[in-house]
Amino acid sequence: MDLKAHIRSVPDFPKPGILFYDISTLLRDADAWQIAIARMTRALTPRRPELLAGIESRGFLLAAPLASRLGLGFTMIRKPGKLPGPTVGLDYELEYGSDRLEIQQDAVRPGQRVVVLDDLLATGGTMAAAISLLQQVGAEVVSAAVTIELNFLGGRDKLGVPVDALVSYDE
Repeated sequence: MDLKAHIRSVPDFPKPGILFYDISTLLRDADAWQIAIARMTRALTPRRPELLAGIESRGFLLAAPLASRLGLGFTMIRKPGKLPGPTVGLDYELEYGSDRLEIQQDAVRPGQRVVVLDDLLATGGTMAAAISLLQQVGAEVVSAAVTIELNFLGGRDKLGVPVDALVSYDE
């Protein structure tokens, strides 16, 4: 199945000049979604993760069902102020400003093998910050995984870990 056929392109969203790749059309097609999860399960199994970490919020949509299918735990990387208890945060720069991610201080056991997931890898800023944050709390980040990779933006070059992508776009 061609998963790209189930991803809608939305021009000028969220601002003019941006082409947004909308996975909601993939999520709502039961057959396509099951195939996407099965393909990602096969990609992640050789990485031997012990925990999956999803980046808010669309990363949760991929990480949670994969964790269930792989028999693993799942932890969340969120925007500030969304997680209870002690957290560790990281401020990072984006091409259009800055942002911050947080994780619960005890979300990862030291040395635990973690795969971090999101819906899209573009320039790599958010994913690189998530990897750094996981490493700060003691994770061994073994890979990153995404539904969509925009190859032409070179985000994987900033990560320092292998990347698995269900679909990619060259422009």
